[in-house]
Amino acid sequence: MDTTTVWVLWHSYDLDGKDESKLIGVYSSVKLANDARDRMIELPGFREHPQDFVIDRYVLNEDHWREGFVTFR
Repeated sequence: MDTTTVWVLWHSYDLDGKDESKLIGVYSSVKLANDARDRMIELPGFREHPQDFVIDRYVLNEDHWREGFVTFR
């Protein structure tokens, strides 16, 4: 099994009680993900929420959501 790791850069914050998330990009190293965050943090919208960047590590060819879900109405 291929265990290649990628790094996913998100920007996610609460907007009027709803999650507002943007997938910025997928990178081959945490350094490249941090470099992208440093570029994005100066842009409109992102600069007003600089603390809301998240970098997640993912291993390719693995399930990352292993349980079901429930919808609340």
